[in-house]
Amino acid sequence: SREVTLLGQNVNAWHGLGPDGQPASFAQLIHWLAELPGLLRLRYTTSHPRDMGDDLIAAHGKVPALMPFLHLPVQSGSDRMLAAMNRKHTVADYLAIIDKLRAARPDIAISSDFIVGHPGETEADFQATLDLVRRVRFASAFSFKYSARPGTPAAGAPMPVAEDVKDRRLQELQALLREQQSEFNASCAGRTVDVLITGPGRRPGQIGGRTPWLQPVHMNGPESLIGRIVAVQIAAGHPNSLTGTLIEELAGA
Repeated sequence: SREVTLLGQNVNAWHGLGPDGQPASFAQLIHWLAELPGLLRLRYTTSHPRDMGDDLIAAHGKVPALMPFLHLPVQSGSDRMLAAMNRKHTVADYLAIIDKLRAARPDIAISSDFIVGHPGETEADFQATLDLVRRVRFASAFSFKYSARPGTPAAGAPMPVAEDVKDRRLQELQALLREQQSEFNASCAGRTVDVLITGPGRRPGQIGGRTPWLQPVHMNGPESLIGRIVAVQIAAGHPNSLTGTLIEELAGA
């Protein structure tokens, strides 16, 4: 395969044994996989802030195959809510990781997960989440309303947030996240980017693929290019995807 994604509920916590039988970190695994013949793109998801060690952050700047896109869930911009969620990181921890990642790989794009309306979340806690979003500027994100799960500590927690308040907060957060995603996509217009063609497009004669930042791209081209990496000039960025013009094939089958 030209692209490999390492999957795990907390994938960057992986530890194992290397070829020499010695303990190995997830960052070392990334370096080893990048040496496999024919592997052009490498991704991993989902990661946890507490396991973003300096060696893994450095790998983003040292391993060309490691794509400049990272899904790093934060959940909230309030330390009080993060503690209530048992997340084991603070807002300062998260922002420090983002700064280090961008220093190691300036073109990296970040996506994240958010939960609004966790029991006890005040308006100040929610505004702190909006502040974090404005500070980081995400390329994409998933956001949800808190819903109680039987048997979890939060299910019986005091001070539940009213449904109408959760709805309003989610809509406000999603509007900001959509704005940032649209701006990120629009910033690609006029650029030439490498696209891995993954399948037919939406219309006859179209093909579709993914940029290094995982954005969907649609363009005219033959289906014989599926599985190959091509150069595409991006014509326009849309809220959820890009459109472009095929320039040339970069990596054959």
